Amino acid sequence: MDVVDITRLQFAVVTIYHYLFVPLSISLASLTAGLQTASVLTRDPARAQRLRRSTLFTGKLLLVTFAVGVVTGLVQEFQFGMGWSAFARFYGDVFGPTLAIEGMLAFFLEATFLGLWFFGWDRLPRLVHLATIWVVAVGTLISAYVILGANSFMQHPVAYALDPTTGRAHLSSFAELMTNPVLLATFPHTIAGAAMLGGALLLSVGSWRRWIGPAPAGAAGSPEARAVDPDQRAFAGLARLGAWTTVAGGLATALTGDVLGKVMTSVQPMKMAAAEALYATTTGAPFSLLTIGNLDGSRPVFSLEVPYLLSFLATGEFGSTVQGIDDLQAQYTATYGPGDYVPVIPLAYWSFRAMITIGLLSALVAGVYLWLTRKGLDPREPKASALPFMSQRLFPRPLVQLSLRMLPTLPLLPAAAGTAGWVFTETARQPWLAFGLTLTEDGVSPGLTAGEAWLGLAAFTAVYGVLAVVWLRLVKHLVAQDLADPASRPTTARPAQDDDGEGAAEPAPAAAPRVAVPTY
Repeated sequence: MDVVDITRLQFAVVTIYHYLFVPLSISLASLTAGLQTASVLTRDPARAQRLRRSTLFTGKLLLVTFAVGVVTGLVQEFQFGMGWSAFARFYGDVFGPTLAIEGMLAFFLEATFLGLWFFGWDRLPRLVHLATIWVVAVGTLISAYVILGANSFMQHPVAYALDPTTGRAHLSSFAELMTNPVLLATFPHTIAGAAMLGGALLLSVGSWRRWIGPAPAGAAGSPEARAVDPDQRAFAGLARLGAWTTVAGGLATALTGDVLGKVMTSVQPMKMAAAEALYATTTGAPFSLLTIGNLDGSRPVFSLEVPYLLSFLATGEFGSTVQGIDDLQAQYTATYGPGDYVPVIPLAYWSFRAMITIGLLSALVAGVYLWLTRKGLDPREPKASALPFMSQRLFPRPLVQLSLRMLPTLPLLPAAAGTAGWVFTETARQPWLAFGLTLTEDGVSPGLTAGEAWLGLAAFTAVYGVLAVVWLRLVKHLVAQDLADPASRPTTARPAQDDDGEGAAEPAPAAAPRVAVPTY
């Protein structure tokens, strides 16, 4: 591997790892805000208490995830100076505002109000306290939108002009940058994927504690005791909320992905052709469910296709023409000069299908869980299937138990789908760093050696491995705990003093218990 490939690999490792925490922070912030809003609006005291406990639990998951996301995000910005200084020097005036706004939102707005929310349960009026978590939720969305604006510029450069003196690009219109057609299509698709990941995490945690994990102290014993315990009901509610969020996110991801695919076809036709490994320009192009190519990936050997589907995905019309790789290569050569403008076809083809298949699978698992637990049913009982042919013979108890034990791994599915999506987005743009403007090899830091790039990659991988262990241990610790009521906090009594002020002569009268948060 040369220095360009190593630097790209380093950036990919840092970005993919950081992105695991970004969608979790976005979705958990909104879910926490929604749970607390529900606890404020409900008039049922018992339900309000369960919702408050669920809110605090989800908020703790958010705190842990947000902290690791901020730490890993710091390295993201360092990457431009370490490995891509030539790119940063040329496009710094365009990227600078987006990175600055995202940094201020993450480090000041979101972090400040998240701290106010966590430590303000017993200090802020309930509506003011509720507003703090909504500020965090909205802040994560704004932060995501702005930083996606920077990435969308690399996919479809807009709102820039070249300085005739310095030769550098500078931002001509921030509003135009923030209304990039690629950004308008990418943002909802990204948020939908974030909902899938956050929902899957709540589903995995809630289902584990409800059906498999240790019961709270007050619910130890029979399944009947677990079913009526408030904490168990709260975990069951979290699991179903997570399942609904995953299903809704999956549906939204499919719809927004269709829009994004059409936008990408218009601005990067080579990317759509690479996703299908379509070499010849075709009218009424089919979409292949499975293709086996030759050893170098240049030609298909076997393909299982759905007629006309690719034309519809690319343009919205079944009979439209989709440009092929060969014609686009010739077109780009005429426009940009001699060169190889074809990305790695097998990587683009399979990452695109991995994104779709794994995403659909995660939504399907969540949908099955919703069906098996409808109306309070126990998924371990045969009647949960509610269909004559779905008998205990087809779904034996050991299989159901094993499936429930595997649910904690469910977040890996939407995480893998999101990772595959970003791998496709970035690798299928190659060889461009900023499409049509700068080649990837021209953006690497001058003088950077392969040894330095390998050293940076090894260091980041080691540090991120430690952070992964820390995050997993913290989440495991939170999941193992019983739900806490934010309205109960231990207080300490001040010792009484004698007349000389030397010490306590008699115990002080007991003070009334302090209620930390109004009951709402």
